[in-house]
Amino acid sequence: MKFGKWLKKQIEQSLAEWRKQFLLYKELKRCVKAVPGDRPPTPEEEAAFVAALDAEIEKINAFFLEQEEEFVIHHLELQKEIKRVVARKAAGVPAAQHEAEAAAVRQEIVNFHGKMVLLLNYSNINYTGLVKILKKYDKRTGAGLLLPAILSLQDHDFFKTATVSQMVRACEAMLEAVPATAPEGQAADREALAVAEQSIFRNTVAALLIMQDVRAGSSTRGSHSLPPLSLPDSEWLRSFQPPSPIPIFQ
Repeated sequence: MKFGKWLKKQIEQSLAEWRKQFLLYKELKRCVKAVPGDRPPTPEEEAAFVAALDAEIEKINAFFLEQEEEFVIHHLELQKEIKRVVARKAAGVPAAQHEAEAAAVRQEIVNFHGKMVLLLNYSNINYTGLVKILKKYDKRTGAGLLLPAILSLQDHDFFKTATVSQMVRACEAMLEAVPATAPEGQAADREALAVAEQSIFRNTVAALLIMQDVRAGSSTRGSHSLPPLSLPDSEWLRSFQPPSPIPIFQ
């Protein structure tokens, strides 16, 4: 599968208001093709490519950080809402009213989890795209930008997904804290979380395959070796076997 087609599909499946925040992969490919492949790039040509790449990284980083900050705030609000619902049940609120409130909070937790999974997808998808573009540029020009550029990405907020991953893991515990109206309701909520996480698993594995491909083309090891991508640490992800093949990009 061509990476550009896969990326387009991922963008189409994301939230409508997020779609303009993804890496402009086709535009960057045009920048790569604009550099003649029969000679080393001039300083001006390389500067133009780096400027276009930096602009995309800045856009991606700013969007990720904005969403992460909103999620941290929402996570705290949900914790307060859970305590309120539990306290109201303990205070003897009528069962029908309490069950309605609890159901609303549980649905909000599931929705919150889904958006955070999308943000982890966003990070991995864009990281993969940046690696692909840098690899194409190096292959065409021999400039050797890939390793130092990827190393520098470790300092960007969108690469540092630990905070969001921790909140993703916390969602199951949050669901447990709000009793479902029936056992099957609790099971359904867990299934919703598992289904949402399939996309982050698949896209992270796809990114890791890209990184394997990049490493296979270089014998460089040591301080400039490419950093690993990591999955959220959850029992479900450790046991998940994807039902469809992971795309191998061309």
